[in-house]
Amino acid sequence: MKVTVVLESQEEGGFTVFVPSLPSCISEGDTREEAIDNIKEAIELCLEP
Repeated sequence: MKVTVVLESQEEGGFTVFVPSLPSCISEGDTREEAIDNIKEAIELCLEP
């Protein structure tokens, strides 16, 4: 399954990432890689029944 994610750099450092098609699905990370890994886990949790 493919979903679009939006990765935003934060002024204080790190990144916020969210899924526009899943409004409650948001995560963050200190690096891009960490943010992407975290959102993958968040997506799984958001789609869990």
